[in-house]
Amino acid sequence: MGREVIKAVSSDAELMLTAACDPAFAGEDAGRLSGLGESGVIIDGSLQDAVMKADVWVDFTRPDTVKGNIATAVEAGKPIVVGTSGLSESYVSSLVTNNVGVLVVPNFAIGAVLMMHFAKIAHKFFPSVEIIELHHDKKIDAPSGTAAKTAELMGAKEQGVDEGPRGLNRDGIHIHSVRLPGLVAHQEVIFGGLGQILTIRHDSLDRSSFMPGVILAIKEVVKLNGPVYGLEHVLGL
Repeated sequence: MGREVIKAVSSDAELMLTAACDPAFAGEDAGRLSGLGESGVIIDGSLQDAVMKADVWVDFTRPDTVKGNIATAVEAGKPIVVGTSGLSESYVSSLVTNNVGVLVVPNFAIGAVLMMHFAKIAHKFFPSVEIIELHHDKKIDAPSGTAAKTAELMGAKEQGVDEGPRGLNRDGIHIHSVRLPGLVAHQEVIFGGLGQILTIRHDSLDRSSFMPGVILAIKEVVKLNGPVYGLEHVLGL
């Protein structure tokens, strides 16, 4: 995802790549690593060293490091867009950012945001619902942030109960996670009613599907004065 963000930022006429951070690739050229050729942007090993080099930061890291990265950016007065899973809406709402924009997005694909929005509408008419989310086998968290966000939009509490084969039960909404090689990011929300089934599904077939949302988030986070959870808030949904 970091390489895709580098390519997307580099190709946008209104943006300029000025810094990158990844301890695993410290000292390498960010453009060359992303297949773009030499960019002159050398990857830093720590965010503390890099934070002042950019006007906006984009975080695709790990649940065990993302909170520290947010704190570092906020302390430096730098808006940050976060695509890392594992952050709840209550945590984001509790952040004290001193008027620094923090935009945490469970899914940057515009179609996925619409899928969640449509599911919220449908749930008013179909209370019986289950969520199946399917991702590549390297995804480290389950359920996905998108599935959790979908359940929350339909009124479920953040905490769930693991019911084994029936998945994670969040206030009666079961979430099932599939992890297989060959998948990217997919989710279907299945509603059951008297004599009918309604399925709302979204498929990301390539990580490039997330980039229009990432670019939008970068441009919008500078307008925020605090923490926001979900791309729908800058899409006007």
